Amino acid sequence: MHKRLGLSALLVLGLLGAALAHAEPAVVGGLGPRVGFSTDPDQIVFGGQLIIGEIAPSLTFDPDVEFGFGDDVTVIALNLDLHYHFAIQGSSWRPYVGAGAGINFIEVDVPPPFEDVSDTEVGGNIILGAGVPTTAGNRFFGEMKLGLGDIPDLKLLVGWNFKI
Repeated sequence: MHKRLGLSALLVLGLLGAALAHAEPAVVGGLGPRVGFSTDPDQIVFGGQLIIGEIAPSLTFDPDVEFGFGDDVTVIALNLDLHYHFAIQGSSWRPYVGAGAGINFIEVDVPPPFEDVSDTEVGGNIILGAGVPTTAGNRFFGEMKLGLGDIPDLKLLVGWNFKI
């Protein structure tokens, strides 16, 4: 499990580093934590995301990594999501819809004398959320993420993105 966690962290850092190296400073929108819970398995989820701002009008690329714990299962999820943001006249809130691809590395804890079971699943995500800027220029958000294919779970998350 520790090897998988280390390799996953290196992969995510490499992807984030490559994205930052090829992006103009004005393109990178934010970086920050996310936390929430999921169903199937029932877990507490935390992680982080990077927002690459405006790759097209009102469209952002939002890769994230999530770690889920609970229900005798550990899940490491890597997601590559796109969000389309809507502008509401007279409001600073920006609702968004999104979709993306995800890969989950799953470790199920089996009581002795059996060995733990590992699996890797790939699927998609459909996302509904909203964000609001803070007075400091950062952004608070809340989202609901529905997994499709081999990762059929529901996640409710909130997060904070710091402007970079």
